[in-house]
Amino acid sequence: MLDDIKKTLWATADKLRANMDAAEYKHLVLGLIFVKYISDTFAARRAELSHRLSTPQDEYYFADASPQDLAAELEDRDYYTAVNVFWVPEVARWESLRSAAKQSDIGKRVDEALTLIETENPKLKGILDKRYARAQLPDGKLGELVDLVSTIGFGDNPSVARDVLGQVYEYFLGMFASAEGKRGGQFYTPASIVKTLVAILSPHSGQVYDPCCGSGGMFVQSEKFIEAHGGKLGDVSIYGQEANPTTWRLAAMNLAIRGIDFNLGREPGDTFTRNQHPDLRADFILANPPFNISDWWHGSLMGDARWVYGDPPQGNANYAWLQHMLHHLKATGRAGIVLANGSMSSSQNSEGQIRAAMVEADVVEVMVALPGQLFFNTQIPACLWFLVKQKTQRKGEVLFIDARKQATMISRVQSEFTDEVIERIAGTVAAWRGEANAGEYADVAGFCRSVQLAEIAQHGHVLTPGRYVGAEAVEDNDEDFTTKMQQLTEKLGEQMAKGAELDQLIRLKLGGLGYEF
Repeated sequence: MLDDIKKTLWATADKLRANMDAAEYKHLVLGLIFVKYISDTFAARRAELSHRLSTPQDEYYFADASPQDLAAELEDRDYYTAVNVFWVPEVARWESLRSAAKQSDIGKRVDEALTLIETENPKLKGILDKRYARAQLPDGKLGELVDLVSTIGFGDNPSVARDVLGQVYEYFLGMFASAEGKRGGQFYTPASIVKTLVAILSPHSGQVYDPCCGSGGMFVQSEKFIEAHGGKLGDVSIYGQEANPTTWRLAAMNLAIRGIDFNLGREPGDTFTRNQHPDLRADFILANPPFNISDWWHGSLMGDARWVYGDPPQGNANYAWLQHMLHHLKATGRAGIVLANGSMSSSQNSEGQIRAAMVEADVVEVMVALPGQLFFNTQIPACLWFLVKQKTQRKGEVLFIDARKQATMISRVQSEFTDEVIERIAGTVAAWRGEANAGEYADVAGFCRSVQLAEIAQHGHVLTPGRYVGAEAVEDNDEDFTTKMQQLTEKLGEQMAKGAELDQLIRLKLGGLGYEF
């Protein structure tokens, strides 16, 4: 039933979008869902208090109180903040907005409500996106959107309402990512990839960190995993960073809507040059950094303490991300990172040397090759790296898993891992690690194999799983056309420069022999 509701809501919301760009419209819709959530949780707490203040057996009972006294008591913010419910001023409550939905100034009213909510709740400072008054929607469409969001909630139970709103928010994030295509992938990692990372890392408790957190999907999935395995909300501490200000806000709302406490830094910022958590050493790191970014370097990063295995090339941040995450791990910590396939085999500009140093230091634990078409934003084949600071089992070995043929197509252009496939991959890793009740590990031709470091060295420290597991040959289309063209152009430039040097040398030699040109 909820799936049908989500689809109906999306179809209606998308129709209201008219000609507005999905990237802009996303913030209007998700911002309204967030305001509806905090207003609903406030209203539910208020109703609970009203009942308790009027019940003689309750510790909150307000004896001989007049209706006016009760109304005033219900406006005491301490009742709300004590149970982590955001305080919502009367004019900012959803019913006030809904009753004004047909007014021509509804955009201005929503912006004013957001400003008030931020002022009253310091934790939300700078998070709410006040863009409604200037929204380029046709007349009446914003009011219709307010009416549509008014239908979300379903019941007086705060935990049910929170879960429903959270699921709707997450569903809309995915649909907006699909609608935005390439740009959408910058803030959203498809759920099946996140589930795979979480299932292999098993973050039961401790500090969880994502240095490029997008809209916060890694954190949400970690909390779901913990709850599914008998833990409770709050067993992990959430730390994140995001450079894009609007995406940073999406992440904060996504976490707040689920009641998850978080620290996303004081502000949005570049992870390499404005590290918001310099002293953090996390138990678990989950991340999907942007692939192959070339404009990341800054002169201040030269000789940075994070580059333990070598200075990353200035034209590609892949090995900067890997080393940044190792730096932020506890001694017993574990990291899972999504990267482009090229990271497993590239020997460009010191990448091969850094990879070799990491392998020989035994910090690479598991490598997983992924199928194509998993992402909204790129067709570049990707892989999962799992890193550890110190291995406690399987020292001197790396587990390779080739999952390139494990995906199921869910649309003409999109594939995903089913829960059964995720379970198989995670179960294989758990058995290989020797975890309790995981069963015995065994190599499976074409799927998984445990490999000694000496054999990896014989292969030039290339970490492509297909090379080791005996899978049938699949073309390693490691980089997209632009990346390959750039590399070929650079190589051609180097060869032409060498050719010019040789030409000059030959001319000098022949000139010395009396030949003229």
